Amino acid sequence: MGLVYSTIILSNPVLPELKPIEVKCLVDTGSTFLCIPPHIATQLQIKTIDTREASLADGGSKTVPYGGPVKVSFENRSCFTGTLILGDEVLLGAVPMEDMDLVVHPKLLKLTVNPESPNIARGHLK
Repeated sequence: MGLVYSTIILSNPVLPELKPIEVKCLVDTGSTFLCIPPHIATQLQIKTIDTREASLADGGSKTVPYGGPVKVSFENRSCFTGTLILGDEVLLGAVPMEDMDLVVHPKLLKLTVNPESPNIARGHLK
């Protein structure tokens, strides 16, 4: 399977006067959080509210700023989430994908809304 990229829209729900930013993101079901680079956090004026320890791909770990809230939009779905602020590209992790009921089609290298619930995001409460 190759890398899956998609386009999402990020905005700051606390400051609705700021224009949303359309970004290309790496879709990563093995990652937990949304991650945004510092320059996007600056553009959206995302405030750091805490720190989190993140396990990295090289096996190490790093303490990184955690900020929010961020509104993430994809097609007819949106969610509000926190974000780790690091790296040089946007990474869409499992938490926001689950919140919006999105699925990854590995063969097609594509992110889509869940075809079993195309109009309203669905989740599990049990």
